[in-house]
Amino acid sequence: MVERTSGPDAVDGADGADGVAGAVGPEGPDGPDGGTGEAAEALDRPLPEGVRHRVVALVADAFGALTVGELPPQLRQYARFTPTRRAKFAGNAMAAAIATAPAFRQRIAARLRETQPELAETIEAGSPPAAADPVDVAALAYVLRPTGWVKLVEAAGEEAQRANAERAGARALDEMRRLREELDQVRTAARGDAERSRAELEAARKEADVLQRKLRSALSDVRRGEAALRKSANELDAQRAAAAAERARTEGEARRLKTRLAETEAALEASRRAVREGRSVEDMRLRLLLDTMLDAAQGLRRELALPPASMRPADTVEAVEPGKMTPKDIATRALSDMDPALLDQLLALPQAHLVVDGYNVTKTGYPTMPLEKQRLRLLGGLAVLAAQTGAEMTCVFDGAELAAPVLLAPPRGVRVMFSKPGVTADELIRQLVRAEPPGRPVVVVSTDREVADGVAKAGARPVASALLLKRLART
Repeated sequence: MVERTSGPDAVDGADGADGVAGAVGPEGPDGPDGGTGEAAEALDRPLPEGVRHRVVALVADAFGALTVGELPPQLRQYARFTPTRRAKFAGNAMAAAIATAPAFRQRIAARLRETQPELAETIEAGSPPAAADPVDVAALAYVLRPTGWVKLVEAAGEEAQRANAERAGARALDEMRRLREELDQVRTAARGDAERSRAELEAARKEADVLQRKLRSALSDVRRGEAALRKSANELDAQRAAAAAERARTEGEARRLKTRLAETEAALEASRRAVREGRSVEDMRLRLLLDTMLDAAQGLRRELALPPASMRPADTVEAVEPGKMTPKDIATRALSDMDPALLDQLLALPQAHLVVDGYNVTKTGYPTMPLEKQRLRLLGGLAVLAAQTGAEMTCVFDGAELAAPVLLAPPRGVRVMFSKPGVTADELIRQLVRAEPPGRPVVVVSTDREVADGVAKAGARPVASALLLKRLART
């Protein structure tokens, strides 16, 4: 059986043939290097580690004397390495080549016979010198392979193991002696440390007793200081409370005085504003009433086609003249409440003001449309009506139904108003009617009976929403 070495560089025996598998050693085919002797002896256990390292070192030294062609293929890449690097990087590969490549081993053996002839000769003769190193003997025997080389390798392994065991025992004894000496030193140091610690502990206890007495005295001083501090803090809190109460009373009095002053100033300003606004509102109302009366007189003059100065006192006497209209004839000329011409007549009055209940009209005429489109449709119709009649027009919407501010540009000639939060459109319409001077023609469009009755009491003329819708349908 041929020895097999383990490791990353180990290869099969086929790689070691190198084309010279039938080569023989220098002693011939029947000598110690021949195939007969090698096949007869083989190791039955791994090569001892020390012997293996020595074999690798011998091969690395003899490696350089061979040509590249004499080397196995797996070792040719290490041909230019130094022996040290060769043993480091190609150790496993060389060990495998020695075990599996007879030709390579025989070349290395020939090189060893040249470098160590005396030792090689004694080993091949079977009588190695007793003074020789067993490991060197085993390594040479492993490479030279003389008769009985296995016993030499095994004996060297056993001797190396005994030497290792003796060296390990000696090292263990030395280590034990050293540890005992260190233990004695540690014990001596520990006794010294213990004595110093006891002395230091005793001193620390005495110092602690002194510190405890000082601490008790300091605690007593601290308690007395805390008591004095609490007393001072209580007095300071009482003074702060009194000062805070006085400050609160003073601030309350100042706030009351400021409130009175503000109320007085507000009342004075309100009275001044009321005087100014009252005067301006009354002047505006009187001027508007005067304009209404003048326009009414001029319109009446145009309507009746009265001559400028043809009236005489006698003409004021009531009588029925031939060809004149009687009251009965005049009654037959009255228009229906749902006739759009009635709204035209009302708006033709001088300084007429049309007030429209917006949602009342839109929900009567086109309730299915969205509120935004309802407003736009109604305001468009009112703009056309204002352009046709020239009357003042105000459209009122209920602001409570708005989810957000309305972005709306009022059309020309139409005033658009939304009621404030908490105020209905009906109340805003009544406010508009009450703001007009008595005698001005005001027309309110709403189907709400409560609104109609309220504005009628204020002097306005209510008309139905359907009448305005009919009139707008004609535009």
